[in-house]
Amino acid sequence: MQISRSVMSGTKIAAVLAAGALALTACGGSSTPAASDSGLKLINAGKLTVCSDIPYEPFEFQKDGKNVGFDMDIAAEVAKDAKAELNVVDSSFEAIETGTALTGCDVSISSISITDVRKSVMDFSSPYMDDDLTLVASSSSGISNIDGAKGKKVGVQQATTGAQYAKDKGIDAQQFEDSGLLVQALKAGTIDAAIGNQSVLAYAIKDESNIKRVEDYATGEKLGISIKKGNTAMADAVNATLKRITDDGTLKKFETTWFGEAAK
Repeated sequence: MQISRSVMSGTKIAAVLAAGALALTACGGSSTPAASDSGLKLINAGKLTVCSDIPYEPFEFQKDGKNVGFDMDIAAEVAKDAKAELNVVDSSFEAIETGTALTGCDVSISSISITDVRKSVMDFSSPYMDDDLTLVASSSSGISNIDGAKGKKVGVQQATTGAQYAKDKGIDAQQFEDSGLLVQALKAGTIDAAIGNQSVLAYAIKDESNIKRVEDYATGEKLGISIKKGNTAMADAVNATLKRITDDGTLKKFETTWFGEAAK
């Protein structure tokens, strides 16, 4: 959600490599993408392969053995329009935000902030959500603004816009591999505060009486779906789905389900 999220763990390296292997074995060993029933060329025949960094609640996380969340609902709609089965690959956000993940996935849907740096290595869909940054802190920390966070134990997720924002403001923040670990540390009191996207952190602390949202930062971040550079057919298909679910109210329904008023 982000310059954005993590150093690649061994498990997630394996996932990306496995996705790449599937891509090479699709269509009888050919690396040529296979067409879906919709005519869209996919890496794996009959499947829309989506890279996502899990967990990142409420965008993507596992519940009862299934991948769920705001982004997962959107991914399912894209797959439906592509007349393909949804196949989610758990990747590191580092691989996603550098475009590496797209060697083994048709698209990446993982709360990805659209930035000029990222647009140099991948294409993006139309934005589907605005998502600025926020600072949240424990009530006992005494932190009321960004200056008050200096010298305190502040956490960020690695490779995110939150991490970059903290660095730009002169904060030596502790970096966490994923948002789940960041939120755990915040709730456990091993860090005093966290900087990250409003949607994720506001959702994480909504039931925490001793953690408050102290300051928001209007960074103008917009989230998009990343697509391999030059794949205009995929970009057109993804944008058509986003337009459909925006026009018919489905996207708004997803927002209400996963965020309520927490991210407002």
